[in-house]
Amino acid sequence: MSDRYDQGMKTRRKVLGDAHVDRAEAAKTPLDDAFQTLITEGAWGTVWASEGISLRERSMLTLALLAATGNFDEIPMHIRATANTGASKQDVVETFQHVAIYAGVPRANHALKLAKQTYAEMEGSDPE
Repeated sequence: MSDRYDQGMKTRRKVLGDAHVDRAEAAKTPLDDAFQTLITEGAWGTVWASEGISLRERSMLTLALLAATGNFDEIPMHIRATANTGASKQDVVETFQHVAIYAGVPRANHALKLAKQTYAEMEGSDPE
């Protein structure tokens, strides 16, 4: 594999955790192998590995973009990743407030609902 792929796997493990990456790698098939390589090199080996901004800031940007574009499926994964990126719950609240103003209240509301559920799972408590 390439240096960018190796860096991507290192960054991916740092942000998402070994257990998540191990599960994803175990589920990889010939059908999605090229796609997984693409995102490992591009997203994790280039964008997330850049030292231009912190992992905390990158985490907040990612959550905002996912919510603003309605790509809700990955929000729980990136909420869990905040434990590794340094983005606090208050950072997430501020992020979704920006989404509400600039991309719409319904999207921010749904993202916040997912964040509450995910934090509750992480803490072993009831989201309400």
